[in-house]
Amino acid sequence: MEKFIYKKSVGITALSASMTEFKYKKHAHKEYAIGVTLRGIQHYNLDGSLQLSHKNGIMLFHPEQTHDGMAHDKSGLDYVMLYIDPELLLEVMEKKDIVRFSSPIVYDRTLEQKVLNLSSAILGEKEEALCSELFLSLTDRLVQSSLSTDYMRKDNALIRKAKDMIHANLEHVLKLDEIGKELQLSKYQFIRLFKAQTGISPYQYFLNCKVEHAKRVIEQSKDIYSAVAACGFVDLTHLNKHFKSVYGTTAYEYIAHLK
Repeated sequence: MEKFIYKKSVGITALSASMTEFKYKKHAHKEYAIGVTLRGIQHYNLDGSLQLSHKNGIMLFHPEQTHDGMAHDKSGLDYVMLYIDPELLLEVMEKKDIVRFSSPIVYDRTLEQKVLNLSSAILGEKEEALCSELFLSLTDRLVQSSLSTDYMRKDNALIRKAKDMIHANLEHVLKLDEIGKELQLSKYQFIRLFKAQTGISPYQYFLNCKVEHAKRVIEQSKDIYSAVAACGFVDLTHLNKHFKSVYGTTAYEYIAHLK
């Protein structure tokens, strides 16, 4: 049985997920993501490398790290995940530049419990003061355990410019020729370079960005049709299809969880 429940508090989105046959398409989030495998084995490709998170495994993703996801076998998978805005994490950790995790999967009972405590509080709709205290405790453990290192990711300048162009035109059709011309590359040179640098095609990145933007519009407006219009989706069915491939649930189901 596939089940995805999202709740949000103090700027952090918590996900409780159970899945058997569902598979996430290759995508990346703008947030940091920290999760724990509760049952089964989480199977995913991260920046082109296969990762297996067994029970009690803590999964660590930094922003825009490309990955997919599925249950490793037919027994299925249960896990929780926290999605944390980069500026919020850096503020609490008192860092200025992006923090990059030194390992994608770790087994640390203390850190695991802190992730579970915060996710349980958010999913249980506990008071914001409690969630804030639990979040601080989690970030303190990240610092103490030396699982994070200061690291400013330096994207290829052309790819950074391409991403900026894509983000500025999410409500329109992706025009690879125009981006290539701006970068002084052919359309096919651009596609090859973008995929080599990011692990994802420009078109899939474009769709993922539209979905991320739609998610933010839904959270702010509590109106899925506003997201359809603001992000240039053909209709609600079109939005739901792509939303589900990234978040495991439709936009309609997502907004119902947040209410």
